Amino acid sequence: MARAFAAKDPVSDRMRSIRQVLWIILLLNLAVAAAKWAWGAASGSASMQADGIHSLFDSAGNVVGLVGISLAARPADEGHPYGHAKFETYASLAIGVLLLLAAFEVGSSAVGKLAEGSYTAEVGPVSFAVMVGTLAINLGVTAYERRFAKRLKSEVLAADANHTLSDALVSVGVIAGLAAVALGFPVADPIMALVVTVAILATAYDVFKHALATLSDRARIPEDALRAAATAVLGVRGVHRIRTRGTEGEVYADLHVLVDPGMTVTAAHCLADEVEDAVKERFPNVIEVLVHIEPDDGHED
Repeated sequence: MARAFAAKDPVSDRMRSIRQVLWIILLLNLAVAAAKWAWGAASGSASMQADGIHSLFDSAGNVVGLVGISLAARPADEGHPYGHAKFETYASLAIGVLLLLAAFEVGSSAVGKLAEGSYTAEVGPVSFAVMVGTLAINLGVTAYERRFAKRLKSEVLAADANHTLSDALVSVGVIAGLAAVALGFPVADPIMALVVTVAILATAYDVFKHALATLSDRARIPEDALRAAATAVLGVRGVHRIRTRGTEGEVYADLHVLVDPGMTVTAAHCLADEVEDAVKERFPNVIEVLVHIEPDDGHED
């Protein structure tokens, strides 16, 4: 016997909330990118210009996220009976690729400056003001986006928050480089750009790791925790063959429940309903539960 909950309305408050966050971040990233690139070009700072380009990649990541969420919100259909939630994961992978491109852009620019011995940065109070101001915005954006990523269990918001954090790391490096240039070490400008390139690559690795966990159908809920929720239902004698998969925000679960062999079909069906309700109440991110009822006659051994 098996019964499954119908999937929630995909055009949900969760998807709308994710879209709203991404739009806010997009506007902020565009403003930050424009400020850093414009003053970097005016002052001749390679690291500031590279940081501006990196911020522009952040904006591109927001656009990718918006497209991914729009696709993920589409309802299940004949070709996609489990819905389109994994498009959110694909969007996070695309953001990871943008991080790699940003690392290449920042790193290659720095290597070019070092190879040519061209250190043209001119440091002044405005340079520090622009960098400190945009750094504060990036840190605020990262905290804001991570809070909603955790609340909404959104992979794309988590990936985008890491993308924004990498921009903040670049800014810290740029500020350190500008300080060194002001102290008479112009070579510090491209060297710091190389240092932050490594930080961006580390962030990209983290994004890919989380996305691949979803695409490889990694278990989303510990078996013992799900078993505890199911066995708490009166009439359940045992639970085995527990499996979970999906995105962090939309988990599918299935399990086999052992019951009294003399239980009627109607009673077993009602018990399955109770197990499903118990699992969904304990784990709100579970959107569908499949319960298979089996007689407790020792056959599972």
